[in-house]
Formats: sequence, structure tokens, C-alpha cells
Amino acid sequence: MNERLDAIEKRYNDLNEELLKPDVLSNIKKTREISKEISDLETIVNTYKEYRKKISDISEAKEVSKDPEMYEFAKEELSKLEAEKNVLENKLKVLLIPKDPNDGKNVIVEIRGAAGGDEANIFAGDLYRMYTKYSEKQGWKIEVTSEEQSEGGGFSQICFMVKGNNVYSKLKYESGAHRVQRVPVTETQGRVHTSTATVLVMPEAEEFDFELDMNEVRIDITRSSGCGGQGVNTTDSAVRATHIPTGIIVYCQVGRSQIQNREMALNTLKTRLYNLKLQEKEEKEGAERRSKIGTGDRSEKIRTYNYPQNRVTDHRIGFTLMQLDRVMEGDLEPVIEALITEDQKRKLEEE
Repeated sequence: MNERLDAIEKRYNDLNEELLKPDVLSNIKKTREISKEISDLETIVNTYKEYRKKISDISEAKEVSKDPEMYEFAKEELSKLEAEKNVLENKLKVLLIPKDPNDGKNVIVEIRGAAGGDEANIFAGDLYRMYTKYSEKQGWKIEVTSEEQSEGGGFSQICFMVKGNNVYSKLKYESGAHRVQRVPVTETQGRVHTSTATVLVMPEAEEFDFELDMNEVRIDITRSSGCGGQGVNTTDSAVRATHIPTGIIVYCQVGRSQIQNREMALNTLKTRLYNLKLQEKEEKEGAERRSKIGTGDRSEKIRTYNYPQNRVTDHRIGFTLMQLDRVMEGDLEPVIEALITEDQKRKLEEE
């Protein structure tokens, strides 16, 4: 482990020197790439320095313990330092787990009502509200890119972007089928129904991740329909972007102008294609997909929200929380933290 950490520290110092070179400073792309790598390595390097200092302090305490008059004091100090060193050692092991390069990115989330008719669409709306509340608590911003409101309430489909620090690192576990068990508003005999909504979380494709060939894209301008703010039905501002080779279609109508909708549609299309590329890569590599928490497929049942028992259960890790009411108000952190902890544990076992 120390050899790896020494190599990382050397790389960190070399990058800081390289960043000061005039030819690098004049290259925006290169500066951005180096700055990002420095930022990624900083926590590891600082923790390693702290770890080395702790080892040095332990060595000094051992020397002091040789003095009979200082033995009891040194023994107590050694016990404390050893415990602190172990904490830092475990932290370093976690930090050395290979990071998902997309963890720091914004995401595009798509929620669809699935099995259960109106109740599924209402639940899709509840999930959107849950993620909105959670994002507010995290200091993230949400921007809706497209929506299809349901007559019975909620959404048959809603697509939105979440912007902030390390959004994908937390929301990447949310892809899959979410199941709700409760008495629907339309149920007259008080029976509990089961409905599902699907969630897809995609890391936003950044400028250097994926280049969209506009020769392969057809843009159609249509009249907006449904709810979407004042003036949404009065202008031909909705944009439908079709990627001809894959057949992927993105429709955007929530923006107030054609230009705004076109930009959002192309960004979403780019992200969908980037996500497709990532999935293909995972399928080839195989091992990562087998070890990760969930497949990320829409069809995989990942979580149940049981209203009568106020219970939420994540089936992938067997985690249950009897605080569904709080989770639906955006207190999703205990579930996310449990998933991150299990993910780190599995990766450490692989290492």
C-alpha cells in the first residue's frame, strides 16, 4: 500500500509542477484535465501525510516509553495513536479503491410510471418530489428538461438534470424499478395495491467525453403540448432530436424558447449516447458489472416503499429503514450511505 501511496504523492507533486508551465497554462483543456487530477489526488495525499505523521508520533512515543517515569503516560499515548493510525489506514484503503471517473459529474434522471396505471404515474411524481427534496438538502439544483403530466396526477414521464458537487457519486445507485405498496387514492375498498415506476440515472456527457456528429441527428420543431408554463402552447418551440443510427429520440418542450429547448434536447441526447457507450464498455469488461450494486437496468427491482408499514427496503443490499415518511421528504441519505458503504466493502474485498 505504501508503494502505491508514494507513487500517488509523486504524481501529485509532478502535476503541480506541470501546472505552472507556460505551455500548459495557455492550454485550457490541458489545464482543466491537470487541475481535475490534482483535485482527485489531494485527499489521498493529505491523508497519507497525516498517516506518516502518526507513524512518526508512534515511534517517538515508543522511545519515551523506555523511560520508567514516562512509561504509563507513553503507554496511554501509544494506545491513542495506534487507534488513530488504524482509522487513517482504513480510510486510505477506501481512498485507494479505483474511482468511477463519472462520480463528480452532474446527472440526467428520467422517471417513468410503469405498472399500475394512474397510481404508477402518481408514484413517479412522488419520486420526483423525493429527489427534488434530497437535492435541496445536498445544495444541488434541478432543471426539468421534459415532462408528460398524467391526468390522474404525477407524471407518465419526467426528465430532469441535477447539477452540483459529486451528484453521480450518490444518485448512480438509483437506476432501476422502484415499487410502491399502498392504498391508492382511487381505491374505494381500502385495498393495498402494488405499482412501479422506473428510474434511469445517467452521468452528463461533458465536452470531452462524447462528440455528437450533427450529421447523424435530425431536428424537428413542433408545437408544445401539455403543461409547461405560460405561452407553452402558443409557439412552435418544442424540439425533437432523433439520433438516426440508434433511433434514440429526445423531446424537449419545457424551455421558453426554441433555442433553449434545442440546447437541452441535444445535451440529453449526448448524455443518452454516452450512457449507451458506458453500458457497452461494462458489458465487455464484465467483472465490474457483476461486482457492482445492481445492474443499472430499468427492469431490475431495486427498492420497495411500503406505506402501511412506513418501511423502505433496498433489495440489493438487504437494507431496511422504518422511516419511509422521512425518506419521501428527501431524507434519503441513510439509504444512499448504506449503498456507498456496501459498494466500498465489495470493492475492498476484490482488491
